[in-house]
Amino acid sequence: MSGASQDIAYLRVEHEGHEDESLLVAPIGAPLRDVLLANGVSPYTAITERFNCGGRGLCATCGVRFVSGRSTESAAAEADEGDGDENSHAPRPDHWHDELAARFGFPRLSCRITVEEDMHVRIPEKVVWGSRRPEESSD
Repeated sequence: MSGASQDIAYLRVEHEGHEDESLLVAPIGAPLRDVLLANGVSPYTAITERFNCGGRGLCATCGVRFVSGRSTESAAAEADEGDGDENSHAPRPDHWHDELAARFGFPRLSCRITVEEDMHVRIPEKVVWGSRRPEESSD
């Protein structure tokens, strides 16, 4: 899945907990969050869709996980570090919150990710703060 032109990238977007998947075309240099929203794919919950920081990296509600996608910087770092985990192909974080999320395995902020090349991301199932998950039966 490689972009035919240097000006665009292809984004494959999975939705955790659903079988649907989206294939989007994105301009190189665009914030991932903006590309998702422009194509009707929301990284938010129903509540945070309306109440968020507008892409300034403050509210931490637009998280995504990388399945694949490699920036030039992360490819070089991967060669140096030999890191083979799921996030090794993700663009390097350049924001303090995104850096912590990457380090501790939390979803990365889509508002802080710049589309540099083809990517494969998963939008994790989000739980609204304070809500309870259904308890699993122990049958």
